[in-house]
Amino acid sequence: MPTQDDFDRIASQLPVGRDPLSVRRRLEAVEGVLERMFVVPGINRPVGLDSIVGLVPVVGDIITASMGAWLVWEARNLGMSKWHLARMAGNVGVDTLIGAIPLVGDIFDFAFRSNTRNLRILKKWLDKNHPATMVVEGEVVAR
Repeated sequence: MPTQDDFDRIASQLPVGRDPLSVRRRLEAVEGVLERMFVVPGINRPVGLDSIVGLVPVVGDIITASMGAWLVWEARNLGMSKWHLARMAGNVGVDTLIGAIPLVGDIFDFAFRSNTRNLRILKKWLDKNHPATMVVEGEVVAR
């Protein structure tokens, strides 16, 4: 179970700027909370708020879709292409549609991590278009 120290550590890592590096760090932290907040004992599988909140019928699906849409919104504000945004929105859409199916959706949510997929798309785009934000082993690469 996450402790107050875990929440404090995550909160302290959330940059508030609009520059690409701040957005990258913020989205990495949010993705960690949504997809890898803690590890399920026995199966050593990380889960986050996306899987937990998604267990609540209807309301949980709306909340998790909103959190995923926020990641896409941030990517849009960075100027990502419509193709990348469409892929990210598709990931959120698939997660939301299948996640809305009782029981099957909860299992699918556990396996299909749309926020992780979207973060991967965003990182690849940032590495290409804003190389100063590239991170190697926890350190920002200065260029």
